[in-house]
Amino acid sequence: MRLSLLCTLGIYFIVLCAAEEGLEFPNFDGRDRVLDINERSYKKALRKFDLLCLFYHEPVPANKGLQKRFQMTELVLELTAQVLENKNIGFGMVDAQKDAKVAKKLGLEEVGSLYIFKDDRIIEFDGELSADTLVEFLLDVLEDPVEIINNAMELRAFERIEEDIRLIGYFKGEDLYYKAFQEASERFQPYIKFFATFDKSVAKHLSLKMNEVNFYEPFMEEPVVLPGRPLSETDIVDFVNQHRRATLRKLRAENMFETWEDDMDGIHIVAFAEEEDPDGYELLEILKDVARDNTNNPDLSIVWIDPDDFPLLTTYWEKTFKLDLFRPQIGVVNVTDADSVWLDMSNDEDLPTAEELEDWIEDVLSGRVNTEDDDDDDLEDDREDFEEDLTEYGDENLDRDDDLYD
Repeated sequence: MRLSLLCTLGIYFIVLCAAEEGLEFPNFDGRDRVLDINERSYKKALRKFDLLCLFYHEPVPANKGLQKRFQMTELVLELTAQVLENKNIGFGMVDAQKDAKVAKKLGLEEVGSLYIFKDDRIIEFDGELSADTLVEFLLDVLEDPVEIINNAMELRAFERIEEDIRLIGYFKGEDLYYKAFQEASERFQPYIKFFATFDKSVAKHLSLKMNEVNFYEPFMEEPVVLPGRPLSETDIVDFVNQHRRATLRKLRAENMFETWEDDMDGIHIVAFAEEEDPDGYELLEILKDVARDNTNNPDLSIVWIDPDDFPLLTTYWEKTFKLDLFRPQIGVVNVTDADSVWLDMSNDEDLPTAEELEDWIEDVLSGRVNTEDDDDDDLEDDREDFEEDLTEYGDENLDRDDDLYD
């Protein structure tokens, strides 16, 4: 009995140790892997690695606080380089002042950006500069830009994709038309997903004709067929560029800045909704209905943000927009000054219907609801707060300070 117990405990201990070993998160080992890229080293680095990631930065600042921020960025790159060490991905830093000639030769333009060189292409990373986001992004870049759908199981997985823009084409094989499709996909990798099939049954299920390409907007049930057959690389690239701003798009860590910069005349219609929360899920389903009904409206684009995806930004958003993000919210945000107006959803019982939401969106697009409407209200609120703070000093002090708001 005792021997049996000892054996059981021994097995448990081994399993426990194995589990701990299998969940060991990487820590920076102190070895420098990020290169200092200059005129002497950049060509060798480009030849050596399958991917080369270059961070284009201002000269190292004298300010200690800014130095720490720079060191944190460098540490993110070092940890990413360590994790991906066996993937033949190189990392380097280019000083905008000291290495200005190299930056010009490489086509580096925006200081503070990360550029990825793959073959003869340059991909700008426009997302959150964290190790986990960057690792996932680079692994996607390493993959083939076109994924082939060969059978019913792969087709089912394709049809379950909802949040991404995706294209799929039907081709006889790896002929000239497929090559044009493949070359077009390289222009958008990894931000837009490209699929292809050579299988008749898969093509029949998707109602695809030979050399035809379907374009799926996020959250839409039916695709749009690209006009013309067969399609050239230019045809595909032009179509995607014209349609890549979706009616409903999700903010993602890997392209969050690109999405935020792609505003509609200086504003975004923004919806905060936690997909795992019942109310958040309900609002998201309402938004999908609205998007599907208005997919042909080029002036409408709603940015959906799941606060669970951005835990470090949640309190910032709550403070900036004066919101409670434990509840779903939808509003219009001015991207210049972060001024915002939010739809009143204080009723705890019901969220707005799709029709009510469409009416509100129509008011936003027409300008009847805009971020300037509440400026006078904000000024009055500030005045009231200020007056409350000055109560203890007496009415005479309050009268003296009235000119602050005149």
